[in-house]
Amino acid sequence: MSVPPPELLHDDADGAIARLVLAHGAGAPMDHAWMNAMTERLVARGISVTRFEFPFMAARRAGGKRAPAPRAEKLTGNYAAAIAAVRTERAGDKLFIGGKSLGGRVASLIADEEYAAGRVEGLVCLGYPFHPPKKPEKLRTAHLARLDCPALIIQGTRDPLGSRDEVSGYGLDERIGIVWLEDGDHDLKPRKRSGETFEGHLNAAADAIRGFVEPR
Repeated sequence: MSVPPPELLHDDADGAIARLVLAHGAGAPMDHAWMNAMTERLVARGISVTRFEFPFMAARRAGGKRAPAPRAEKLTGNYAAAIAAVRTERAGDKLFIGGKSLGGRVASLIADEEYAAGRVEGLVCLGYPFHPPKKPEKLRTAHLARLDCPALIIQGTRDPLGSRDEVSGYGLDERIGIVWLEDGDHDLKPRKRSGETFEGHLNAAADAIRGFVEPR
């Protein structure tokens, strides 16, 4: 059964060097303040951004029951449909995929297939959920032990879904780039006493993404 394409929200950068499909997390929609803030910074750095919503979030927006997000594996078809739609509406753009938390995890599950087919250039995960909350034994890393698609993960050092100490022992593919933001949580937010700032971390994340997608 074919998956219908989602509604797309495009933010086009002047003279863009690439486009990032940025999917939302499990708890907030595509136009949440966090998503808006990251999109603003990426566009300012010459990266166009396209956002979309998975069906469970679109149903919430329409006033439906607030059901929990389904398993990431059940959303891969929706992400693939979004990629196809973006390639139609913004044909010719150098395309990267990714997202925040759940959105990045879903993108990671289809990254190799999309990359091998020449449809995308790379993967960007912002706050990857390496395991469920308070269940560090239930790892979501099997497919990351070998990943052919170029990938960048941006993670807070105290992310409860995968801290720096935890991730160091996961045996991820050595080609996956990881940028650690000091004292950042799952939203990349640091505590005041750390001396770091949320704005600084968002800017650092956007700078890292710019460097990752920069033509070589």
